[in-house]
Order: sequence, then C-alpha cells, then structure tokens
Amino acid sequence: MWRWILLALIAISIVVFGFSLIDSTAGDTVNANTQFDSVADDTSLYKRAVDPWNWEFPKDFGAHPEFQTEWWYYTGNIEDADGRRFGYQFTIFRRAILPESFDTTSEWRTDQVYMAHFAVSDIEGGQYYHEQRFSRGGADLAGATADPLYHVWLEDWQIIAEDDQAAQTRISANAESFAVDLTLEQTKPPALQGQNGLSPKSAEPGNASYYYSLSRLLTEGTIRVGDQTFTVTGTTWKDHEFSTSALGTNALGWDWFGLQLDDDRELMLGQIRLNDGEREPAFGGLLVNPDGTTRYLKSTDFTFEVTGTWQSPHTGATYPAGWNITIDTGDDAPLNLTVTPLLADQELHGSGGTDYWEGAVQIGGDVTGYGYAELTGYVQAMTGRF
Repeated sequence: MWRWILLALIAISIVVFGFSLIDSTAGDTVNANTQFDSVADDTSLYKRAVDPWNWEFPKDFGAHPEFQTEWWYYTGNIEDADGRRFGYQFTIFRRAILPESFDTTSEWRTDQVYMAHFAVSDIEGGQYYHEQRFSRGGADLAGATADPLYHVWLEDWQIIAEDDQAAQTRISANAESFAVDLTLEQTKPPALQGQNGLSPKSAEPGNASYYYSLSRLLTEGTIRVGDQTFTVTGTTWKDHEFSTSALGTNALGWDWFGLQLDDDRELMLGQIRLNDGEREPAFGGLLVNPDGTTRYLKSTDFTFEVTGTWQSPHTGATYPAGWNITIDTGDDAPLNLTVTPLLADQELHGSGGTDYWEGAVQIGGDVTGYGYAELTGYVQAMTGRF
C-alpha cells in the first residue's frame, strides 16, 4: 500500500550500504567516492495526484517519473500438488531524487533510486524468508518501462511481460535461501481504486495517489526454499501506485488487506490509524466482482475487530493477529469474514528504519479464501516523517 514511507528512507539506506546515486564529478568519469548529500525536501516541482487520471493500459503499467514515488507490488498465495502452501511478496519501489531529469554523458548518473523487497512464507515449514536490495537507476541496474514491453527490474530481480498487452507476466527473483520463478495471467481488467483511480489518504487536496489493482492473477511456476524446489499454482494480487504525497500529520500507521475470495470476488480494505486512536475517514476500500466491475467502499462501509495479537521476538512490537471484518457490499445482508495469519512471524524487520508485518492470511466466515495483510506503525510511528 502506502510504501512511500519506505521509499523516503532509501537515501539513508544507500549511504549505509556504501554507494551514492548521483555522479557529482564533472565530465564522464565516475568517482568511486561520489557522495549523496540529501533528497530534496521541496516537492513543488513534482506532479501531485489531484485531478482524475486518463488511464491507458498497458502504458500505465510502466513508470511515471514526473511523480516522486512509485511502486509495483505483488503478493500471492500458492501451493504445490500435495497442498503445501506458500506466500510471497515481491515489490519494486522507485523514488525520484530530483524533480527534473537532466542530460548526462555518464551512464551511471541518475535522478532515480530503486529498492526491492522480496519475501517468502513457508507455511508448513514455519519459516519466513526476506531480503532487500537497493540500486541506482543508471547503468541499466534498475528501471521500469512499458515500451516496448512492461518490464520492472532491480539487477536480476524482475517483472517482465511476455506479450504486448502484459496479459501474461513473469516474476523471477533469486536470493540465497529462497527464490521464485512464476508466470502470472491477468483474468480481470485493472480495478481503479478510490474514485476512478484517485485514492485520497487524507482530506488535504493532493494528499493522494493514483492507484489500480490487478486483483486476481492466475499463478504457476516454481518456488525454492533452502535446497527444495516446488512446482506451485495459485493466485497473485498486484498493486501499482504513483504519487507525490504523504500521510496526514496525525497518521500513526495503517492496516491493509488484499483478499481473494473463493467466489471469485476480491476486496481491498484499508484503514489509516491516527494518533488519537481514530481512523482516517478519507481512505476506504474496493469490492471487485467476478465480472471485473467494482464497488467503491467508504471507510464507514466496513469495520475491523481484532481477535488476537502476536509479539515480535525481533522488534518487541505487538501486532494484531486476527480480525473479524464486516463489510456492507450493497447486498441485503453484510458480508462477515474472519481473517487469520497463516504464519505468526511474517515481520520484515531490519529494513533500514521501517519494520512492518506483511504476510499471507486465510479467510473464513461467510466466504472462504486467501489473501495478504500489511501492518505498519507498530514498531516505528509514521507520525511527522513526511
């Protein structure tokens, strides 16, 4: 969901990891000691999400560098022929470090930085694997495009289309202890979040993102954990957002859910938690019907009741670990769901200043299914960061 929180920390993380992004030397020579001083605080020259967006697909699968931040986010629930279940998250983030591009003769110089988060949940094995990478947008080390094909990459971690319309894509990522090689097939048109894809995060104009989802991608391929490789099938959820904005000044964190129901409906449900214990009313959710039509859900159309908690042995934070969710879908009776983590420990920790829980969940109640949840602000508050 609102991953600009993570993106804004890239500059600091890059310095920690020992390389800079901007060639500050004159001419074509790249100095190994070049320094990255700061990310500009002034966002006035970037575009903001204010007016409706004129969506064009597959063009809008690619990058929007006129906005400061952007991410391509995939989460999936998959299993092998014996029913051994896995979850995975694969996200590539882009952040502009200058509001305007520049001419350069150096392939290393760039105005874009990239970060990737990759995680696999081995439900039966009780293990959660996660890794992150950083790179500059220069020298073809990382990037995002839709021309001639949709392709987003950070080194050898990538999402790439296998046809002109990007109806079928491939995700491949290989870490030391885990890997995925998956083909995803689009089954529904892009679901535009918020009001025709303009998704507000507070009442302030422009404090919003352009946001669509591909809520059900049929998935098959292989997954590796340790020295074991499994052939798997299942479904994946994709989010793509771009913006130049931030959370409201009173935001503590958020809870986000992407739920795929067994009756071929999907739900995006989210709440921004405020410091005073209230919920930000500007942000709601979306119901995607089997035929791909959607119904916008106001924040008052659904409620969350926490049914359990889990304390992290890594950060000491206490997260919610189960929910009863009631949704007004427009039918005669509300939809009542129970959501339970498939694995307690799915916390991405040690990520450079923003630790969060993101993991596979199981759905029960009126309809069964699987999905993903993302929980932030339980370790470090988001308040006042942006």
